[in-house]
Amino acid sequence: MRAIRLHAPGGIEGLRLDEIAPPQPRQGHALVRVHAAAITRGELDWPSDRLPAIPSYELSGVVVEDSDGFSAGEEVFALTPFDRDGVAAEYALVPVEVLAPKPGSLSHVQAAALPMPGLSAWQALFVHGRLTAGERFYVTGAHGGVGHVAVQLGRSRGAVLVEDGQPCDLLFDTVGGQALAHSASRAGRIVTIAAEAPGADYFIVEPNREDLAEVGRLADTGNLSPEIDSVFPHARAGEAFIRTAARGKHGKVVLAVVE
Repeated sequence: MRAIRLHAPGGIEGLRLDEIAPPQPRQGHALVRVHAAAITRGELDWPSDRLPAIPSYELSGVVVEDSDGFSAGEEVFALTPFDRDGVAAEYALVPVEVLAPKPGSLSHVQAAALPMPGLSAWQALFVHGRLTAGERFYVTGAHGGVGHVAVQLGRSRGAVLVEDGQPCDLLFDTVGGQALAHSASRAGRIVTIAAEAPGADYFIVEPNREDLAEVGRLADTGNLSPEIDSVFPHARAGEAFIRTAARGKHGKVVLAVVE
């Protein structure tokens, strides 16, 4: 199979499109034909204890053969674990515990753009932030990749989005720095994914099938729509990573593995 692999740390110069052996099925995992894989800003600089390594941890694709509750031909999407190879390849071996049915209303490209921002926003608002209907919430970076999803999720649960400068029950910070400092004093609870800060609950998103299934159901009801900045062919992954770092980007950058 063809796979994008990072051969040396430090950026896109270390990326290559390689021909490698496909992963071998094993218990507790599903072999997925990857149709689309989304990428995240800065992930080529994430610590890695082995190279070459496949980047991208968000996928949408089709299960190749029956496996632990999933049937061959079933469309799935997932945020995959960060402690192993990613999914910018024609095939990926994915733990079934993180796979969820792909929303039928979304294309593979759209579905691949949803797991990281969708789970980040869901876990921030409802797991860490305990946001409930009728509460007021504010999101720093509300037009960003995670922020625009958080706005939609909060409203879907009956919470009220407030404007900058107004008091709120929950502040969800996606930016950090001055944006967080400016709003913190007016918030009852603060959750952040930007950086550790006094008085704030800082967390790193975790793959979770149940949370992702809820996000997918909201997409199918029309209450959630992922924003896509651009789509690149699999072989042009270097250009895609350049785009993730560009100013003025809106939404996710996605690799179309199957065009």
